[in-house]
Amino acid sequence: MSEKATVYLETTIPSYLTSRPSSDLITAGEQAITREWWEQRRAMYRLFISEAVVEEASRGDVEASRRRLEALSGLEELAIDEPAIGIAEKLLENGLIPKKAAADAIHIAVAARHGVDYLLTWNCRHLANAEIIRQVSHIVDREGYYVPIICTPRELFGKQENEE
Repeated sequence: MSEKATVYLETTIPSYLTSRPSSDLITAGEQAITREWWEQRRAMYRLFISEAVVEEASRGDVEASRRRLEALSGLEELAIDEPAIGIAEKLLENGLIPKKAAADAIHIAVAARHGVDYLLTWNCRHLANAEIIRQVSHIVDREGYYVPIICTPRELFGKQENEE
């Protein structure tokens, strides 16, 4: 049997998973997709987070934070080590990812540094963004690592059965 593919969960995943349904139809749909992925697909992957995810998930409303942290409990945590910090700094230095979104640079860097296959997110501004991924890849490649496939839960449902 082959080894499971690896997935780094960025903070939007536990947020969408555990929050009350949004009144915004698009967000509500993304929340439903996240719950469906969690229930049907997560067991097919080896899931990882980092201290950055835990720290972000800890912010805000106490009850909402508790639900997010509960969803993350038991997941393996990848280190934010010197190589990861170096990658993140390179992503921030050229302005590709703004300094105010430094945690997004950390998410990419940690996933790349540890060779994770997928970075799962609903953050389409700085992470799952086709307009910046090529530049992100060049920077990470120069540091000696590969960028994981950055995608949303909608894109990580695998091959659908009974398709013709």
